[in-house]
Amino acid sequence: MKRLSTKRNGFTLVELLVVIAIIGVLVGLLLPAVQAAREAARRMSCSNNFKQMGLAMHNYHSAYNQLPIQGTGTYLPTTNANSDTFPGHNQRKLSVLVGMLPFIEQQGLWEMISNPHVPDPANPTQVWQAMGPGPWVAGYDPWVTNIPSYRCPSDPGQGLPALGRTNYGVNIGDAIKWTEWGVWRLTGGSWNQGHINEVSGSCRGFFVQRTNSKFRDILDGLSNTIAAGELLSDLGDRDARTLINVSNGWFPSGVRGSANACDNDIDPARPQFWATGISTENNGTRSRGARWASSDVPFTCINTMRGPNTPLCFGGGFDSTGQASPSSRHQGGAHVLMGDGAVRFITDSIDAGNANSSSVFTGNTDHPAGSASPYGLFGALGSRSAKETIGEF
Repeated sequence: MKRLSTKRNGFTLVELLVVIAIIGVLVGLLLPAVQAAREAARRMSCSNNFKQMGLAMHNYHSAYNQLPIQGTGTYLPTTNANSDTFPGHNQRKLSVLVGMLPFIEQQGLWEMISNPHVPDPANPTQVWQAMGPGPWVAGYDPWVTNIPSYRCPSDPGQGLPALGRTNYGVNIGDAIKWTEWGVWRLTGGSWNQGHINEVSGSCRGFFVQRTNSKFRDILDGLSNTIAAGELLSDLGDRDARTLINVSNGWFPSGVRGSANACDNDIDPARPQFWATGISTENNGTRSRGARWASSDVPFTCINTMRGPNTPLCFGGGFDSTGQASPSSRHQGGAHVLMGDGAVRFITDSIDAGNANSSSVFTGNTDHPAGSASPYGLFGALGSRSAKETIGEF
């Protein structure tokens, strides 16, 4: 009788290991592609948010014949008190992003802000006045609201210790002297106008704090001038782009003396982070992008002294001013919004001129008022009326 043959069912161990190895290689090849595709989608969404802000800015100008004001709101003319207790005022520190709310389909939030607000119905006598208290007051509901249109999906920052976060800030130019105040400043307990000539020379950006501006003021042309830039929010990791360095002062080697004043404070082993022991603003509510409603420079402003993703270098605390370049989690650069509404991606390697140059453009300085920007193409894109020639970028 013939012996019956038996068929082998299944794989040998070697065959199984080969199949697993092949699957592992395929996953290894596909995973980076999937991650890249997801980041590409996030980057496109981020760009779309910025474009909507550009449309909102233009619609605002069409409605009111001026740009929204960076540094506006309510105030008491002779005192700085009672800005964080009922009924409150906000010290003229509301950002452009507040005024644009009705134009990005946030009418409900705008009506809450623009009318008296009762946070607790059980205490109807406690009423915030219209336009709210200081933008640092966490007890005021609108200031802790996160608005999707003001966030870039590539930025993972969320929640405390920040209030409502943002990833977009307006361009205040290629200089830093008085750009945190403009002409109107709170001095000696009252609001005063001062240093008018210095402000005129130094506040060279698309927006000037506490000043009415129109498209006609952009003499270099809307398509040649940056209106706003992307910025990161802080993750609490000592990232030099989101945590404010306050260790270098103003002159002669400080932030007004050169654009690279804080470069020596970077950790050589971790070039994107501050070294241990460097003096910084360690309060998380004072970090980059931590308050969308505030006009203070770290929260809703960018300048163009240096290219994207360079250190956040200030001469004083968070409410002063300093080098606040655009920044992002996108690879190789950050988005900017041009005055005509176009969104452009600016690479980290853009020509930013002479980083050793002084950032003062007034008086008997290296750069008289009206001078061309010493900060190359990027500086030229940040100034509104210096008559620089802009080529391809």
